[in-house]
Amino acid sequence: MATQSPLADLSQRLLGKAPGELDDEERRVLAGIEAGTTVSRDAADVSDERSSYGDRLADRVAAVGGSWGFIIAFAVILFGWMILNSDILGHFGMAFDPYPYIFLNLMLSTLAAIQAPVIMMSQNRQSAKDRLAASLDYETNLRAELDILRVHHKIDHLVLDRLDAIERKIDGLAKSAPDA
Repeated sequence: MATQSPLADLSQRLLGKAPGELDDEERRVLAGIEAGTTVSRDAADVSDERSSYGDRLADRVAAVGGSWGFIIAFAVILFGWMILNSDILGHFGMAFDPYPYIFLNLMLSTLAAIQAPVIMMSQNRQSAKDRLAASLDYETNLRAELDILRVHHKIDHLVLDRLDAIERKIDGLAKSAPDA
């Protein structure tokens, strides 16, 4: 009779599944139990390890573009552009983008056309981070649940062994007691 691998034994005993039926998280948890290692990992660290340069750039653009500092600085630049082209340079007839600010509108449209997909990329990356965090939480919770189950089984066996010992002791005392 062929012996089962420790992973197959743990899989069947703790989860009631054959090793081929396990998903990746369950396989990692059982491998961690078998190896005696921890499974908890920081989702941000794992996500950062997997991220590309473009992912990190999209996160930075979204962080800057979605801040009050960006909004205030952008408003100052817009008003400065309009005042410069309407009042200051317009007074001397040197306005390079007079009202209705066609060049400014072109730059704003270009910025919006570039910034919107980059922010969406960052949002998609955040969704992926959330899914990764949920997966890592599941692994940690599964490991904790299986470890509690294993401790519960050990305690049950200890209690049963202790009860057997007490029963043998009582039986021994009953046999050695004189009949009254």
